[in-house]
Amino acid sequence: MSSSSPYSYDLIVIGAGPGGYVCAFRAAQLGLKVALVDKRPTLGGTCLNVGCIPSKALLHSSEHFAWAKHHATEHGIKLGSVDLDLPSFLRRKDDVVAKLVAGVAQLAKARKVTVVTGAASFVAADRVAVRAADGGEQVLTAKNVVVATGSAPVELPFLKFDGKNIVSSDHAIAFDSVPKKLVVVGGGAIGLELGSVWSRLGSDVTVVEFLPKIVASYDDDIARNFTRILQKQGLKIETGAKVTGLALAKPGETKSAGATLLAEREGQTLSFPADKILVAVGRRPFTDGLGLEQAGVALDEKRRIKVDSHLRTSAPGVWAIGDVVAGPMLAHKAEEDGVAVAEWIAGKAGHVNWDLVPAIVYTSPEVASVGLGEEAAKAAGRAVNVGRFNFAANGRAIAAGAVDGYVKIIADAKTDRLLGAQILGHNAGELISEVVAHMEYGGSAEDLARTIHGHPTMSEAVKEAALAVSKSALHAI
Repeated sequence: MSSSSPYSYDLIVIGAGPGGYVCAFRAAQLGLKVALVDKRPTLGGTCLNVGCIPSKALLHSSEHFAWAKHHATEHGIKLGSVDLDLPSFLRRKDDVVAKLVAGVAQLAKARKVTVVTGAASFVAADRVAVRAADGGEQVLTAKNVVVATGSAPVELPFLKFDGKNIVSSDHAIAFDSVPKKLVVVGGGAIGLELGSVWSRLGSDVTVVEFLPKIVASYDDDIARNFTRILQKQGLKIETGAKVTGLALAKPGETKSAGATLLAEREGQTLSFPADKILVAVGRRPFTDGLGLEQAGVALDEKRRIKVDSHLRTSAPGVWAIGDVVAGPMLAHKAEEDGVAVAEWIAGKAGHVNWDLVPAIVYTSPEVASVGLGEEAAKAAGRAVNVGRFNFAANGRAIAAGAVDGYVKIIADAKTDRLLGAQILGHNAGELISEVVAHMEYGGSAEDLARTIHGHPTMSEAVKEAALAVSKSALHAI
């Protein structure tokens, strides 16, 4: 930036989550003078502080606990009594978070990104006021501003979060005791992940889903098998149930739980007593208090920021990325948005392939997908060939005791081009990446099938599923 510039920065990024801080870092790499603004005193946004990272730490620790309690003897390991130390369990999660947010702060310093702590709001398209916790305010100016403020849990009108009986995912990563009965409203990734954590620790968990199946974006066969596995683990799954209300225990009233969730299905009233009710029905774009109207930034009918194909808003010099715009609300999608915008601002050729954003549910086993599922492809009028391969026929899976699930590859029937994949199985979130890589260059099922995979590995199931597209699987009939 030249000394004659009227602006104090080339770029202001509002929001220091994965999308925001990655955008800031990439812009700094490209020589821009950058300010990164966030209301939290720690960087990383929802993802690092109260979302993706702490929940994965809890999932990992709870998997160890469940394995020690239920599966160690299968491996000839005698452990005796296995007990939960919840304070230590939660402290490990906090330690993981602290390490990562400190790492992001160190990277910001190394890249000479100016970090400003406080609540940001637009004064104009090129001016942002930042109010600190002590009430002090400063105004930053920049030629370009990126809105990366992420999302917040959706709150139902009759299930307002109180942090006690009715909780969000923010609360559910830090219960001070294991709830005897936990009811989860919503059968998506967040609800199933946190439901799995507390179920493994001893909670009686019921998942109540309005739609006919959990993980609604997945093919019916994947959802059906996933449901069966979760039920075998002890989760109760209630689908097709519309939540209608709540009955709280009255002061002094003796009840086994603090609240009862009410629902109905096919005219029948359902009731689910609970110590905690986790509402996980989705997330909404978080633009509260930003003063978007001051900048001339328009919203769409779903209160998302309107952007063009290069993530530019209706206001000159204002861009928006991640959860505040249309598209999947996923950290890795936000990161790619952020990199592309930084490159466009710097005059480079930024690129995002929004058709190839993988989605993952980090339960055990995991569920992962990319591109079109079989049902979506057929609904779009595509003729497809589908290949499947069960982990029960994979050597590494058998050796690891991870035989649940299978890989499903969807390819165009005429061209053999890969259209998508869905994986239910151990480490599905890692395995999906090679399918994404092949799809990125327009690869075919044969390309994937002819790629050499190490043996013995779980990834061989991906190769075999690709072979199965042409009915050529080697380790299945």
